[in-house]
Amino acid sequence: MEPIERKRYSRQIILPEMGMAGQEKLKAAKVLVIGAGGLGCPVLQYLVAAGVGTIGIVDDDTVDVTNLHRQILYSADDLGKGKAETAVQKLTVMNPYVNLKAIAVRLDESNAAEIIAGYDLVIDGSDNFPTRYLANDVCVGLNKPLVFGSILRFEGQVSVFNYKGGPTYRCLFPEAEEGDNCEVAGVIGILPGIIGTYMANETIKIICDIGEVLSGKLLILNALGNTNNIFSFSRSSDFPVQENLNIETGIEENVKRQTNEMPFEDLENLLESGDENVFLIDVRENYEFEEDFIGGINIPLPELPENLHTMPADKTVVFYCHSGKRSKLATDLLIKSGFTGKSYWAKNNMSH
Repeated sequence: MEPIERKRYSRQIILPEMGMAGQEKLKAAKVLVIGAGGLGCPVLQYLVAAGVGTIGIVDDDTVDVTNLHRQILYSADDLGKGKAETAVQKLTVMNPYVNLKAIAVRLDESNAAEIIAGYDLVIDGSDNFPTRYLANDVCVGLNKPLVFGSILRFEGQVSVFNYKGGPTYRCLFPEAEEGDNCEVAGVIGILPGIIGTYMANETIKIICDIGEVLSGKLLILNALGNTNNIFSFSRSSDFPVQENLNIETGIEENVKRQTNEMPFEDLENLLESGDENVFLIDVRENYEFEEDFIGGINIPLPELPENLHTMPADKTVVFYCHSGKRSKLATDLLIKSGFTGKSYWAKNNMSH
């Protein structure tokens, strides 16, 4: 390490948990970042500033004017330029002591294993389910830790998969859910900065082997309500790695799991019936519930743990949200709490 590098990172090196040994681990690390968009930008900026030695950037997209409110690595002068190449140029100016590589391709079945094999750790900042499942499966097969983040509207999620034998992405989300993306539902510009910084922090902790990593834990942050909660989940042996993941036909053909799921048609019938033996709970945020009330009561997912004791064991408890992600987590939490009654999760495609 050059003397100027030691000076550059001096405020980090003096941390007892880090020291010179930790900084040298960062310099020796090889990290692959999938996606140089909303999440990728802050992840890349902070890892480059921290002195991660080698960083690969996978992205075949170009800079669009709609990116600029949240992808602050780019400017209006970059419109139409490739994100991976542009990111490398700007980040090299930020820290010339980091080895940056632009990989201007779309990650798919034909190249994922070869690309990922050259790195110690993978960061998934993608915005679609096929890429997320593909990155997970390849990382599991190659035994690489995977740092995950996602954002939508005002809510972000962070977790770490396949870390020291810990749970994988499929353990948390066994099948792809139909739902909105940022292009359809929107996203507050500051959110990817918050979530991306969390992702960079998890990456540094993994590389330096310090602190408590979000393995087997899902952090859910809501910027509108200022809530920040962590939910635990465990490794599942139900699903082996999918060796022939078909990203063209979708994930549902590769993964089949309907644990405690109530089909959409059944939920519709339930809403129409007014059955008094059913306890219906919308686990979306208050503002979503108020804007789009369809029945039942509202207990936002972050507030559910403190309300689990109120769930009536003599009734059928049904959690619902739009995509099914939050309602499934709610059902898992209720079951783990020792609830003895019937419980289901559903996704309501009529809500937003």
